[in-house]
Amino acid sequence: MSPSAVEPNRHGFRHASVLLDGAVETLVHDPAGVYLDGTFGRGGHSRAILARLAEKGRLLAIDRDPQAIAEARKLEDPRFTIEQAEFANLGEVTRQHDLHGRLSGILLDIGVSSPQLDDPERGFSFLRDGPLDMRMDPTQGVSAAEWLARAAEADIAHVFKVYGEERYARRLARAIVERRKERPFVRTGDLASVIKAAHPAWEKGKHPATRAFQALRIHVNAELEQLDAALAAALEALAPGGHLVVISFHSLEDRRVKRFIREHVRGDTDLPRGMPLRDDQLSRRLAMLGKAQRPSAEEVSANPRARSAVMRAARKLA
Repeated sequence: MSPSAVEPNRHGFRHASVLLDGAVETLVHDPAGVYLDGTFGRGGHSRAILARLAEKGRLLAIDRDPQAIAEARKLEDPRFTIEQAEFANLGEVTRQHDLHGRLSGILLDIGVSSPQLDDPERGFSFLRDGPLDMRMDPTQGVSAAEWLARAAEADIAHVFKVYGEERYARRLARAIVERRKERPFVRTGDLASVIKAAHPAWEKGKHPATRAFQALRIHVNAELEQLDAALAAALEALAPGGHLVVISFHSLEDRRVKRFIREHVRGDTDLPRGMPLRDDQLSRRLAMLGKAQRPSAEEVSANPRARSAVMRAARKLA
């Protein structure tokens, strides 16, 4: 892990950028090019990208978290620009900067950052009691507490099952609905304790609320819908020859990334069987850049949260 991989923020929380060197090495193929960091976080990847850029290179970063934006404002480099936006809207941001279709590379580091998890006031973690919020941008949308206060039992179960792959989704949803009749859930510790008591089969080494909290976070922030929109927008925002690098942290995300790249590598397969076509007539838009990469044992040892990370990369053909 490079020295710039771990970045403290103003609250003292530290963030280790996962797969830092491999991601940046794959992304930056032209030091004089223009790049987009679609998930600035605490700036580990952005700083490493800037370190590889020439004087004429440029980096545009976006993030929807106000704390990430505040951190980015500290980065004084004439080649760097930050915008507050959802990465699903990266197409609009690149158009505003007259960069649409001209980017040399786009990096998307999906998921929640360590400072978000470690700050109890953000409400992401069941390990630290705090307000039950979970929003990437606390000024927008509906918090986890607000959603749980009015969601139907079936909807809660659906979210737990689909986004958390929770085997006991219905049982946990029932326990939540029964308890909220007495008082609403407003704290992470309260929700975690109810889930813990209701869960019949604890996985070794894993808190019983892990999957439910993941599911709530994904739902509250519409993370999978955001990812689908961001991938589609990234393909259009890249210049021919531009690189797309995506780091995901759980199977729901990685399956979407893998499918998106595979479909555009294969090209137009919805054609009559046996039709004679040249390779250039298949409308292929991407070529894979190597195999999927995972963190080394050394990186996982230094940063256990990196253990589930997968990096996939592709190059835009046209």
